[in-house]
Amino acid sequence: MPKVDMDMAEGTIAKWHVSEGEKVARGDPLFDIETDKAAMEVEAPGEGTLHHVLAGEGDTVAIGSAVAFLYSEGEEVGDPPAGAKPAMGSEEPTGRRGETRSDTQPVQEEPAAPPDEKRKIEAGPRATPLARRLAREADLRLSDIPGTGPRGRIQGEDVREAVRATDMRASPDPEPKGRAGAQTGPPLVLIHGFLSDAQSWGPLEKAFGSGRPIHKLELPGHGRATRKPPADFSALVSHMRRGLDELNLEAMHLVGHSLGGAVALALADTRPRRVASLTLIAPAGLGPQIDGAALDGMLRATRAESLAPWLKRLVADPDRISWNYVQAVLAGRSDEDLRDAQRRMAETLFADGTQCFDLQAALGRVEMPTRIIWGRRDGIIPWSHALSAPGRVSLNLFDDLGHMPQIEAPEAVADLLAASVGLAP
Repeated sequence: MPKVDMDMAEGTIAKWHVSEGEKVARGDPLFDIETDKAAMEVEAPGEGTLHHVLAGEGDTVAIGSAVAFLYSEGEEVGDPPAGAKPAMGSEEPTGRRGETRSDTQPVQEEPAAPPDEKRKIEAGPRATPLARRLAREADLRLSDIPGTGPRGRIQGEDVREAVRATDMRASPDPEPKGRAGAQTGPPLVLIHGFLSDAQSWGPLEKAFGSGRPIHKLELPGHGRATRKPPADFSALVSHMRRGLDELNLEAMHLVGHSLGGAVALALADTRPRRVASLTLIAPAGLGPQIDGAALDGMLRATRAESLAPWLKRLVADPDRISWNYVQAVLAGRSDEDLRDAQRRMAETLFADGTQCFDLQAALGRVEMPTRIIWGRRDGIIPWSHALSAPGRVSLNLFDDLGHMPQIEAPEAVADLLAASVGLAP
């Protein structure tokens, strides 16, 4: 089982494309996997014949565990190799796994079949796991979406195009992510960073646990939002303010990361009576420096080989960025309109490798409980920008984290966020 996102510990077999005993060539699709925040097709690493399938559709498998074995031509096929174990969760899923996958379940529209019957199953339109998940989230029927993949298979980008055709404006979650248990007090409103999307909050949401509903706003040119880039930072804030106002919240706990942190600070500055607390994670806007080369590298990358070095700069431990994760990120950037919008945003907001907006005065004005969380090994924005904060702002610095504390150490960030929520009036 490959690792396709940074916090992944296990994955679910969503669909097999190959039957036991079937020959495959290098690069042929073997199976689809789905996690809480990623879905992708796993390709054959070489030529051979598939034997000893240990995990069926719907089974959950730990990272690095075998799901099947590929035998070269002429290689003797005997009993399963020593140490091979059946997939975890093949009997009955545990409560822990049921909880961590509560928002994203593998699609099983037909009962799982024996391995030699898998290719006979066609449950409705052919679609990738990502396409199915996106369609569920957008409340779209797959039968209404034309597929552009092999044999008419519906790809994630096909669903995104259908979503854009029906809703081209930036929008908050249509429904807040309600948590199990008591939902008292103001909800959380989360704003992601540049070149990210609402799904990036998954690890923090999971770590934060139950207690409050969550709304996630997406920046223009990202996720499901409009592809029209803002003219400047002021226009970006105005755009996001309209999305915030559409939530009709009397009070909220506002959280932003990187560029989203700068936006969150600007919103708190203009809507102070509605923001109960403000949490900024590696925020932009507190100094001019930014790694323009990394931004440019990620924007220009068209191959996994050219994207990987820049993704590794986002975290303190580059080993967190697996090859499969890089491929998943690249696949998510297949929308040319999205890439063009992000390039134009970068030209406006980060011209010449410089942050072209300054929120230091705003940070000095906000009076609600405010916390800044930063990793001292941030390779994108210098953590020392946080030192310009006034004394009333709580400052939490982590020696072993980079630009993505909410992904690198979600439990620690969740604890701090819970403290901020508890301190708010």
